[in-house]
Amino acid sequence: MADLFDTPPDPNAPAGTAPAESNAPRPLADRLRPHTLGEVIGQEQVLGPDAPLGVMLAANALGSLILWGPPGVGKTTIARLLAHETNLHFVQISAIFSGVPELRKVFEAAKIRRQNGQGTLLFVDEIHRFNKAQQDGFLPHMEDGTILLVGATTENPSFELNAALLSRSQVLVLTRLSLADLERLAQRAEKEFDRALPLDGPAREALLEMADGDGRALLNLIEQLMAWKVEGKLNTEALSKRLMKRAAVYDKSGDEHYNLISALHKSIRGSDPDAALYWLARMLEGGEDPRFLARRLTMMSTEDIGLADPQANTVCLNAWQTYERLGSPEGELALANAAVYLALAPKSNAAYVGIKAARRAAKKTGSEPPPKHILNAPTSLMEDQGYGAGYEYDHDAPDGFSGQNYFPDTMKREAYYLPVERGFERELKRRTDYFAKLREKRKG
Repeated sequence: MADLFDTPPDPNAPAGTAPAESNAPRPLADRLRPHTLGEVIGQEQVLGPDAPLGVMLAANALGSLILWGPPGVGKTTIARLLAHETNLHFVQISAIFSGVPELRKVFEAAKIRRQNGQGTLLFVDEIHRFNKAQQDGFLPHMEDGTILLVGATTENPSFELNAALLSRSQVLVLTRLSLADLERLAQRAEKEFDRALPLDGPAREALLEMADGDGRALLNLIEQLMAWKVEGKLNTEALSKRLMKRAAVYDKSGDEHYNLISALHKSIRGSDPDAALYWLARMLEGGEDPRFLARRLTMMSTEDIGLADPQANTVCLNAWQTYERLGSPEGELALANAAVYLALAPKSNAAYVGIKAARRAAKKTGSEPPPKHILNAPTSLMEDQGYGAGYEYDHDAPDGFSGQNYFPDTMKREAYYLPVERGFERELKRRTDYFAKLREKRKG
């Protein structure tokens, strides 16, 4: 279920002692917090009987974990319930508010607890916020069994966490809650309020979409909605006036940034202009710098279209310049034009593949000199050394093509540029084939 209100009960309070604020109003998200893993909504790929956590718990062999997923999908709730189901003492800290002194206190308390026969499940929220040295500090306590670490992160662990920490943990990926999951959560909220949401069918669906896969966000929206005095049922328009749509998750410097630009790139490479416009719009709505998008579109024109449509690069450069002249939002239309043009253009990466192959060869043969017949000889000494001797001026040769060798003398001729039968490269392929035949003829 959703990662609902991250403040746990005081772990040092005597058993059976109610917190001082027990009579205070409790948020809906807190009231609906699951009491067992079986009550968690969603995340079957992690919690199912044959899924990683299901197998670990059945074998009574729970190991350290990294829970990776967006906000509001159940990371804190799952960690707390794992401690409950394995009889481990639950301790929660946040990497945002904790430093080395706090960690030392946690480890010392866990050692004492272990000596008394009780294990500790240490839940670290936003674990990627700890630096390398702080992350290394967990390792000896994980290895000697002082703590069982469960870290939560919204960022890609392979980028943000140390290899040593990852090697001692299993990464479990939690996903956004589906509309079906959110509907089950809404029904659970209606049962808690003992009344139905005052919404018609389309408005109910709109409410679920507003949550954008975040269970905690949905419960907060429902709590607002249930506090209104409403006669009858609201339609979508009335709901939208009263509630603001939740901003989509988008971090311009984080993992989502790279996920979305990858989606845009793959859509253009896959010749799908509609998907390309969608991902372009997602990034613009998320606040992405249009100049970054202009640069990436220009890169795509050289990498994925290349000489199959030489005009593609010009279209992108003109779109970039148009944006610089007009700014937002008018200039963004030029970027949309470029994205559509690239998506519908013939595709070729022949030049891209060719230069990569040529650079590999250049690294292997980097000290080989050019053949002497294509070197200039501005001095008599260089003439005596044979520079320029035997060079054939192509304009004087039949067909304007001499067929001479331009590779180093010790290097076998290789073909790096292999044009495809698409777009303008179809014509370029005809030319390369023509010159290859002439070259063989001149050799004969």
